[in-house]
Amino acid sequence: MIQLLFLVLFAEGIVALLLLVKIGPLRELVIKSLDQLKMGKGPATVKTIAGTMSVILLSSLMSIIKIQNKGAKLGTMSPMDQVLWRTHLLEASLMGFTLFLGFIIDRMHHYLQKLVGLRSNMGASKEELERLRKEKTQLKEKEEKASKELKLLQEEISKLSESLKKVKLESEEKNRKVETAEAHVAALQKQAADLLLEYDRLLEDNQNLQNQALGYKG
Repeated sequence: MIQLLFLVLFAEGIVALLLLVKIGPLRELVIKSLDQLKMGKGPATVKTIAGTMSVILLSSLMSIIKIQNKGAKLGTMSPMDQVLWRTHLLEASLMGFTLFLGFIIDRMHHYLQKLVGLRSNMGASKEELERLRKEKTQLKEKEEKASKELKLLQEEISKLSESLKKVKLESEEKNRKVETAEAHVAALQKQAADLLLEYDRLLEDNQNLQNQALGYKG
């Protein structure tokens, strides 16, 4: 029994050491082995073994207490009782350390699994952060490109506005010239009408003079 407990304690110590110290792929191998152990009927088997060892531990403790009480009543312990007391004490100590180390291994495995999950999430978060940074860079580049295009459009609009003003000025100048020409034409037309009236009057006067001259001759 004691040799078996020493063997179990030694094996648990190696497992705990491999969980604490990363030696090549051994930690991952131990974690996978513990994962498989916790699947299926593994947890029930481990609980059964732990329960049995706890019962044996309590039995050893009770035996130690009985031997101590017996020695206290007699005032001394016989050599046989001393051997039994030491044997039960060693067994209880080994079983206690075995159970405690098993509990430590279980907690270490649990927290290592959480750590692996956190690292995976952290890796995913880093990838997401990198993707967001790339998107931010792309958006910034698009924003700069849009800003340049906007400046070009503003310059084009400014040029078109200047051209439009120039065309308006030219149009106004042409309109003024047209109005001036129309006024000049109107003045010429009026002058021509006046000349026609004067010409008609002169013709009439000439006709009257001719008529008067013919009257004198007659």
